[in-house]
This record gives sequence, structure tokens and C-alpha cells, in this order.
Amino acid sequence: MLVKTFGSAVYGIKATIITIEVSASPGFRFLLVGLPDVAVKESQPRIEAALRNNGYKMPAKKLIINMAPADIRKEGSSYDLPLAIGILAAGEYIRSDKLDSFIVMGELSLDGSLMPVKGALPIAIEAHKNGFKGFILPRCNAREAAVVNDLDVYGLDNIREVIGFLNGELSPEPTIVDTRNEFFASINDYDVDFADVRGQENVKRALEIAAAGSHNIIMIGSPGAGKTMLAKRLPTILPPLSLHEALETTKIHSVAGKITRDTSLLTIRPFRSPHHTISDVALVGGGAYPQPGEISLAHNGVLFLDELPEFKRSVLEVMRQPLEDRKITISRSKFSVEYPASFMLVASMNPCPCGYYNHPDKECVCNPGVVQKYLNKISGPLMDRIDIHIEVVPVPFEKLAEERKAETSEEIGYRVMQARKIQMQRYKEQNGIHSNSQMTSSLLRQYCELTSEGRSLLKTAMQKLGLSARAYDRILKVSRTVADLETSESIRPQHVAEAIQYRSLDRDSWAG
Repeated sequence: MLVKTFGSAVYGIKATIITIEVSASPGFRFLLVGLPDVAVKESQPRIEAALRNNGYKMPAKKLIINMAPADIRKEGSSYDLPLAIGILAAGEYIRSDKLDSFIVMGELSLDGSLMPVKGALPIAIEAHKNGFKGFILPRCNAREAAVVNDLDVYGLDNIREVIGFLNGELSPEPTIVDTRNEFFASINDYDVDFADVRGQENVKRALEIAAAGSHNIIMIGSPGAGKTMLAKRLPTILPPLSLHEALETTKIHSVAGKITRDTSLLTIRPFRSPHHTISDVALVGGGAYPQPGEISLAHNGVLFLDELPEFKRSVLEVMRQPLEDRKITISRSKFSVEYPASFMLVASMNPCPCGYYNHPDKECVCNPGVVQKYLNKISGPLMDRIDIHIEVVPVPFEKLAEERKAETSEEIGYRVMQARKIQMQRYKEQNGIHSNSQMTSSLLRQYCELTSEGRSLLKTAMQKLGLSARAYDRILKVSRTVADLETSESIRPQHVAEAIQYRSLDRDSWAG
């Protein structure tokens, strides 16, 4: 007897339908083919124990199982359930007439319980695209998969329930998620706010400009000046996720297994803050079976690198290309996987090893030349890719103690949103460009024309600060964003002047 069940393999953020063919014939043998990895091959004892502990047994027959297409490697334990269902159907323990209509995925524990799987959302999208009626999976993944409309998603707890459902003995209710209502009900639901920050008005202004133009930013200041506190509040002033961005972001987190049980759709922008001991593979993604790294988990959100010089140089250098391309391609000998990586980089660092260079009250105890050596840990090409450099000075007691309420994230976010709308209108004909930070050289010439006064101001700054050609482009982009925040069609000299001050940490003009 030949039975087919259907599962799915996830590569990158896309899924592929896997057909599991189970052939039962006289004899005693179990053979699993179709390029399974070790975890898939180990499914046999798990399936046997789960069936035995639920009152079933493996058919006393020769079982040949093929996982097609046979040239795609099958990874992980989430094939336990479709393999078990195929085996039971081949042994005529369950009816096979429903199997053509469902994708089935789930890991089996030895007592028959269904354990969570990764990539439920991309699998559900692919199931709907291929005309399947429904998706059977562990209950803890059900809300995530139910984001896809017109697909019956059945979240079940154990294999006995799956068997009962396929035999028509149980009629569980499909999980239903009103995607749009849930999305708009919890959009921008943050538990932090810029109103909590006392003082630091110049840094808030820099972060507002960074958010308005999607510019990368680095904050440099002594310990306790508020760099991390400010960085954590940056997502609160970014424009809300669109439904398309939320789906794309959720797919990445789904593949990485980061979606919690009660979550259906990510509704706030990601904020990722990896420790400085992170490896380059963990940051950009990779491994034997490539998984998304921190830069992809920060897609459509913020990647915060605290204490930037403490990161290994090799880790920071592999980030240079994704910063430009907004994607990362991980290649292996037989295949390559592409993950999106469009994120805002926010970095922070101390000005020197002791942390008190340029401090208004405390004296720096570092030896001569150490400050420049510390800054040189960050390569010039990477620093050039950071549009805005801002010094963070400790807040005096008077500012900390004052009762006057600071601007809220909502107020700042409104101005950011208005500037983004101007940019969306400006670049509506440009494919893949949505903000000023993404402007190409030709767009710079088109939209960043300076007056003679502004050009003279920029020329003087380039000569005195020793700025690179890339820094020149960054100043123009930031100037354009400053002008957009003031709803100015032209870039005025004061816009250029403000943009120039955000390059004050370039190595020829700072730390001697």
C-alpha cells in the first residue's frame, strides 16, 4: 500500500512542500530515504515510542519512506508527525482520504505530545499558495500560522488528537486570527518613552533626524551618560510597521524559532542588542544549516551595538556589505540562502578605555595616544557608513531633578512620520528606495543641490575635518533629512551646518 502525506522544508524565509511517500509491503524493514539529516533519521525510535504509549504500534511490514524531492536536504525533528501519520495510514490504522488536503508538521515527544516547530508562518503561506485546505501542527504554533487567511489551521496537543481528527472522531475548531484587527490593536505598543529622558536635547534631536531619514548613528560618551537608555527608545519614534513589514519580520523570527506561544504577528519594530562577545556567524547568520543572524532579526528595526570597540574587528567588518545592500547572502557548496537585513544601526562607545575623555568633571587617566588607538579599533570604512556621530554628555543634577515634562515619543514620532511621508512621495518611482539614507549618487545630485553659501560651508568643513568622499555623501543625505523635518524643499545653509556637526567624531577632527 502506498500513502502520501505532506510536510514542508524551510530555506531562508521561504518554504518548499515535501511529499512523504510511505510504501508498506510484506516483510520486516524500515528504510528512510530522500536526503534526511541525522535528526530526521532518529525519528524512528521517537515515533515507535509515541505510538506505543498511545495504544498503537508500528505496522509489522516492510516500510520504505521517501521524502521528495530527494535532492533537497531535510533537516530537524519537525517531520516526526507527518512520518508517523504516513506510517499509520500505510498500516490502515487511520483513513488516508484527508491526507491530500493538509500539510502536517510537528515534533513528537515519547508520550505523543506535539512539540513546537520553526517556520510555521512561511510554511502556512506556502500551503495556501499550493492550494492545501489546512495545516495540522502543534497548538503552540497555531496562532502564528493562523495569520494566513483562507487556510484552516488546527493546533493540536498530541498525536491521539491528530489521529482522531483524521478518522473523523474529533472535530476541533480551527484557530482563527483576525490579522488586521490584532495588528492595529497592538501596533507601536511600547513600554518605554522619550518622555522618561531628562535633558540630552541635542542627542534626542540627532536621534529624531536618524529616525526621519533611517540614518545609522553612533553615540559616544562616558559611562552612565544615558546612551543605552536613549537607544532603547529609538524604535518608539520610528514609523509604525506596515502589515507587509510585520509579515516579513514575523517570517524571519518564525524561522529562527523566536515567536512565543501567544504571538500571531509582530507589531512593533525589533530591537536587537547582541553582546560584544558575539561571533561573526551569530551576527550575520550562517551555520551548517544557515539560520538568520542578529542583523536579519533586526530587519525593519534597530540593531544596537553597545561598546562598539569591544566587538571583534572581524565581526564588525562582515557587517559592512549588509549595511550597503540591506540583505545577506549565505552560500554553501550546494545552495545559497538570502535573508533580508534592512536595519538601522545604532552604536555606542566610551570615548577612551577609562571612559572619561572630554568628561566635564572627571579626569581621563589614559596615556597619550591611547584615545586615538581606542577609536582606531573601528575601521574607517565602517565609521564612514555611520551617518551621524553625536557626543553624549552626562546630565547635570539640575536637569535630572527638574519637574518639566520632556517631549513624548508620540510628539517626536509625528514629526518623523511627516518627514517620512515626504520621502515616500519623493522616491515613489524608485524601486527599493524609501528613505534619504538609501539615496544613490544620481539621486544625491538630483535632490541634494546646495546653494553657493551651503557649498562653501561644506567645502570648508571637508578641508578642516579631513572628511572622506563617503562622508561628503552622508552629510548631504543628513542635510536633506534636516530639511525634510522642516518641510523645506531646498537645503539651506543651516541644514548643512547641522549635518556637518554630526560628523564631529571623524578621526581627523576628534581625539587629536
